[in-house]
Amino acid sequence: MLKTIEETVSYINSKIDLQPEIGIILGTGLGGMVNEIDIHSVLEYEDIPNFPVSTVESHHGKLIFGKLNGKKIVAMQGRFHFYEGYTPREVVFPVRVMKYLGISHLFVSNASGGVNPDFEIGDLMILDDHINLIPNPLLGAHDPEFGARFPDMSETYDEALINRALEIGRQHKLPVRKGCYVGVTGPTLETPKEYHYFRIIGGDTVGMSTVPEIIVAHQMGIACFAISIITDLGVPGKIVKVTLEDVTSVASRAEPQMTFIMKELISGL
Repeated sequence: MLKTIEETVSYINSKIDLQPEIGIILGTGLGGMVNEIDIHSVLEYEDIPNFPVSTVESHHGKLIFGKLNGKKIVAMQGRFHFYEGYTPREVVFPVRVMKYLGISHLFVSNASGGVNPDFEIGDLMILDDHINLIPNPLLGAHDPEFGARFPDMSETYDEALINRALEIGRQHKLPVRKGCYVGVTGPTLETPKEYHYFRIIGGDTVGMSTVPEIIVAHQMGIACFAISIITDLGVPGKIVKVTLEDVTSVASRAEPQMTFIMKELISGL
C-alpha cells in the first residue's frame, strides 16, 4: 500500500503548490464549509490516481486545498463509506494520503442519529469516544511505516480540542454535547431495537462513517477531532421515518454552528 500512497501523493504534489497542515473530512450535507476556505487548488477524486470515487449524491467528490483562518488545509468534500462497496482500507486511503501530504491534525464531521434521550435534532455532539461495529481498517498485512500493529485507543480524540470546543459552545450559547459515536455499516437506517441496543452498549449517537478514518489517523499519530450533527432521533417515542433528504436538510441548517466551532479550533492551533 505504501507504494500506492506514494504514487498518489506524488501526483497531488505535482498539481498543487501548498503543503497542508490540517486535514478536514466533510460529512453528509456538510460540504458548505468549503465556502469558508480561501481556495488555492481543487482536484476531482476521479482524476487522482488510486483514489476512490464517492457514490453518494450528497458527497461532491473534490479534494480542496487552501487556507482556513490562516492555516493551510486540505478538505475532502465528500467521503467514502464501507456500504458503498469499498474495503475498509479503501475507505481510509485518503487519510493515509493526507498524512503523507503533511497534515498533523484531522477534523472530521458527520451527520448521525441520536440515541441519547437528552439530545435534540440539530444538536452538535463532540466525539470523546467511539464504538466500532464496522470492519476494522487495520485488518490484514501490517506496514510498520504506518504505526503500531496494535495501536492503543484509550485516548483517540484530542482532549485539548474537545475541551476547547465545549468552551466555544458555552461562550456562544451553542447546543454542544459530548459523547460516544457508534459506527455501523449501514446503509439501512436502524430499527427501534437496534437504536435501543446502541444506547445499552454506551452509545449517544450512531452513524455510518468517521470511525475507520479516525482509527487510521490515530495509528499514524495524527491529532483527531470529530463533531456530529444530530439529524434524527432513535429514542423511544421520537422515532419517525427518515430519508436522506431529511438528514441533509437538518445538517445544512446546523452547519453554520459546526463550521464556526471548527474555524475557531483551527485558528487556535
